[in-house]
Amino acid sequence: MNREEVDRALTRLGAERDAVEAALLALQDHPGLRLLTGAELSGRTRERWAVAEGGVALLWALFDRYAEALASARAVRSRRTRPTGAELTELGELLTGRSVTVSGGRLPHPSGQLHSPARLVEQITLTELLERMNGWYAVVVEVVSAVDAVWSALPARIDLLLAELGRVQMLAGSVGVRPGGHPLADDLDELAGQLTALRALVVADPLALWRPSRVPAQRGRAADDTAWASPTGAVDTAGFDRMGRRLDDVRVELESLLRLRDESHERLQQVADLLQRADLTLAEARRARGEVLAKIAATEVPAVPGPPSALREAIGQAVDYQQTGQWHRLGPLLDALEDAAAKELGRARQSLTEVAQPLAVRAELRGRLEAYKAMAARLGLAEDPEVVERFEKARWLLWSAPCDLRAAAEAVGRFQQALRAPDRQPPQPPPHGQHGQHGQPDVRDGRPPEQGDQGEDSDG
Repeated sequence: MNREEVDRALTRLGAERDAVEAALLALQDHPGLRLLTGAELSGRTRERWAVAEGGVALLWALFDRYAEALASARAVRSRRTRPTGAELTELGELLTGRSVTVSGGRLPHPSGQLHSPARLVEQITLTELLERMNGWYAVVVEVVSAVDAVWSALPARIDLLLAELGRVQMLAGSVGVRPGGHPLADDLDELAGQLTALRALVVADPLALWRPSRVPAQRGRAADDTAWASPTGAVDTAGFDRMGRRLDDVRVELESLLRLRDESHERLQQVADLLQRADLTLAEARRARGEVLAKIAATEVPAVPGPPSALREAIGQAVDYQQTGQWHRLGPLLDALEDAAAKELGRARQSLTEVAQPLAVRAELRGRLEAYKAMAARLGLAEDPEVVERFEKARWLLWSAPCDLRAAAEAVGRFQQALRAPDRQPPQPPPHGQHGQHGQPDVRDGRPPEQGDQGEDSDG
């Protein structure tokens, strides 16, 4: 090496020494390293920390050898401004040759193998020594950074979730949900056990929850792009997130039970009201059935069902659940009661409609007869003997008991046909635009002309 090459090498190695020292000082103050020192570890974390912990002391020892070798080279270079050939040869050996003596028992083999043969001492170059320090730094910083990331992310969140779990358990007790009596309480107990186990795992073996973005560095060997850089990866929070979602689901179900507790009295009252309306409707159907049997002839009237005794028994069971605070049992029963009570009311209304159908037909025929009677008056046929006879016949059939609906319907039809006979049609109005004196419409028999027979409209 010439003088310029020596000076450039000394400058580069000096900058590298400063960078290594800054990185080691930062590592010494790393929160993960402080937390790991003296901690009771297990599993993967204990295995990797056993290697990394020895690497911390080894890094400082290697750095001291590096600094000593660099100081020796600087001492030779400082002897004179223009070093002699012998001094340049000595500097070349110090800077590029295998001039650094290290303990082979504490330094891994350059191949990076974990079980390489141990040697008492080894001669290596400053560049090789820097590579060895880079390797050990990657091992140590990856462990302490990953542990710090896990311990920063999970324990506090687990404690918050455990506190929330305690509040949810109190809510469960307030609505009668207790272990062994309801699946939600069993879920809460299981969640408590899982969260406690997860917290213990995070404290003792945090690396079990660390997912590196690359294969972790082996002892004394670093990847090409990781020297003096923090490793990358992510904390595995999937299990914690699942527990949080499950706790949210349980809380929602318990809050629905709490709402049920507040609304149960009103909902039971509504069920009772629906059944009371169904009873009144069935009573009306029975009364209508008796009237049909008495007033309508030759009619098959369906039977009226009895009161829903099974529903009343279920209501009694629901009241018992309400009084004893068994809200988890009351909820599904009350939903079924509301649905059954609504169906019972619909069934009662349908029964009333079917039973009262003959009375509705008679009422419709009576209405049609009155409408045709009014039409007869408009047509001036109120005194016509045939019309009067047919009207009286239909009226007698509709207002007598028992009423023969078929005969009454035929009588009303004959009365309508009498009004539509050609010889009983009203006179036609004059063509459009032809009027009587003074432009007034033509009037016959003191009444205006009709617009046609309205019987069809009245008949619907």
